[in-house]
Amino acid sequence: MTTNTHHNNVDKQFGSQASAYLTSAVHASGRDLQRLAERLSAFPQATVLDMGCGAGHASFVAAGNVAQVTAYDLSAQMLDVVNQAAKEKGLNNIITCQGYAEILPFEEASYDIVISRYSAHHWHDVGQALREVKRVLKPGGIFIIMDVMSPGHPLRDIWLQTVEALRDTSHVRNYSSGEWLAMINEAGLVTQNVVTDRLPLEFSSWVARMRTPAALCEAIRLYQDSASLDVKRYFELQEEGSFTSDTIMAEAHKFA
Repeated sequence: MTTNTHHNNVDKQFGSQASAYLTSAVHASGRDLQRLAERLSAFPQATVLDMGCGAGHASFVAAGNVAQVTAYDLSAQMLDVVNQAAKEKGLNNIITCQGYAEILPFEEASYDIVISRYSAHHWHDVGQALREVKRVLKPGGIFIIMDVMSPGHPLRDIWLQTVEALRDTSHVRNYSSGEWLAMINEAGLVTQNVVTDRLPLEFSSWVARMRTPAALCEAIRLYQDSASLDVKRYFELQEEGSFTSDTIMAEAHKFA
């Protein structure tokens, strides 16, 4: 699959569901957003880039705490949702921009802080995207990544990636904490803090957000039923298909 084809697939998958992500309880709330607000409150004059902003929930939190936010996403329809919601919320310090995570259309040292939430598992090339993060950050700048996390354990990892890919054909990979630390380091950033958490996912709304075809929903359910006892316990798999994933929130700095 070429980069362009993957990007087109991501845009197709998410553009038509932009409004659903605005109202999604999983995306609109969470302890990670509370932690983000607390962290950003220390930088009232900051300029922030939200990479893969989706329906804008992290952008909205940032806008309430900093001077300026650029909400950046591949999907024009998502950005339309962000613009409309920002107006309704009275957030006049959000601008939107469309593009790829791997090719940021911004000058070097443009931002004090770059954030990303629930987006990186769709990026075609995370390493390249992180190098772009470093490029657009000012010296001393901060990068904050928030995403669903792989457990790392091979059997559990395969199970998670499989159900994610069946549900969403634009899914690339959920990375483990070790993979994130390595990729951040390889990009020339220095990790300062890592927080992990658990995220309950209600099955029916989880598949509805992506309009997962009935045949693939059935495949997920069959795959869940066939899971080992270890997997069922780890992911707290419920009878109707709901389960719980790991999440990561990591903060890294650019020192040069």
